Amino acid sequence: MRNYMIFFLTLLSLHSVVAQEKAANSDSFTLQEAITFALENNYSAINADRDLIDAKKQKWETIATGLPQVTGGISYQNQLKQPVSVIPAEIFGGEPGTFAEVVFGQPQTANATATLRQQIFDGSYIVGVQATKAFLSYSQNNKEKTDLEVRKAVTEAYGNVLLAQESVLIFEKNLANLEKTLFETTKIYENGLGDEESVEQLQITTSSVENQLKNAVRLKGITQQMLNLVMGIAIDTPTKLEENLDDLAQNKIDFGLLESEFKMENNVDFKLATNLNEQRYFEWKLAKSRALPTLNAFLNYGTSGFADDFNFLNSNQQWFDSSILGFDLSIPIFSSGRRSASTARAKIALEKAKTQLTEAEEQIRLQLEQARSQYTFSIEEYQTSKQNLSLAERIESKNQIKYTEGIASSFELRQAQTQLYDAQQRYLQAMVDVINKKAALETILNN
Repeated sequence: MRNYMIFFLTLLSLHSVVAQEKAANSDSFTLQEAITFALENNYSAINADRDLIDAKKQKWETIATGLPQVTGGISYQNQLKQPVSVIPAEIFGGEPGTFAEVVFGQPQTANATATLRQQIFDGSYIVGVQATKAFLSYSQNNKEKTDLEVRKAVTEAYGNVLLAQESVLIFEKNLANLEKTLFETTKIYENGLGDEESVEQLQITTSSVENQLKNAVRLKGITQQMLNLVMGIAIDTPTKLEENLDDLAQNKIDFGLLESEFKMENNVDFKLATNLNEQRYFEWKLAKSRALPTLNAFLNYGTSGFADDFNFLNSNQQWFDSSILGFDLSIPIFSSGRRSASTARAKIALEKAKTQLTEAEEQIRLQLEQARSQYTFSIEEYQTSKQNLSLAERIESKNQIKYTEGIASSFELRQAQTQLYDAQQRYLQAMVDVINKKAALETILNN
């Protein structure tokens, strides 16, 4: 078993190294490819797999306690100074009333024993074996929940990287337009054909956009590192994303998902709440089983050798065999009410778990309604923000022309620019929200 575990851990380590090399050599990831990669290499996912293996081993560990157990033992004793016994001398023909000093046995003794033990009946063992199935189910459901969380985390991290990339491009474009307008306005002012306030207004806007661009560049690197971390690869590994934000958001619009059938038993949180009920039920049965008797059998075989000197390895050493067959029956009689109190407490815990299961069902239904509402709103907000962005671009373009022709003031131009920048960010965030809200709804539906 030890060699098997070492072999398994070695394979797991090699798998991790291969995964790192694969990621380092990958040119790009689609969202689905990133999710698939993360389900195998995310740190939480790897540990969830280990927990599942551990649960299977624990199940067998529990079952094995009721199977035959064989133990062996070897002992050696050398009485450096043997005890002396005093007995009446008349036994050996001596004078009555006198005593003789005698030494019984030989100073050196060797024993070898083997004992077979078998559990015949133990109520707690029966309950424990039944409970292992529930524990294994919990580990499997916990693994499923971890995979869903990893899928959701990768989706959010992937969208955040795309958002950061788009933000950098937009800020660069805005800054280039501002610098051009500022340059032209400055030249007009220097030639005495414009006012200083127009230059200052543009300088304020340009400085603000410059800072936003610097921040967006930093966020781009951080979001990339966060995605790498969720995927289970080194954060400094260069990875590229194959999809763009707008196409991904469009693909995530699925009105059919809003009408899809919801089955409570498929929800992983409901499964875990059910597992808690099962656990409390078996704890109650275990408390009740402690009032039952237990019966065990054992078979012992041993051999002993005696000598004045250490010659137990010689072929002429005489050995004396012995064997015992026995049964142990333990009957609980009186515990001063301790067992009944323990059983009552386990029953209370079971009733509480049932109440928590009912509460969990209602909470899941509420979460479902909220997720559907938020997903619907994200689609509506995406469509609205897309229209608003188009309007803001037209308004800014008109004010840019008016400003160049001297019809609009720098203040009016700055208002139009600020409105455009706000519309751009709302549109980017709306696309990310569509992606994230769909992932949240799919998590509840377990699709």
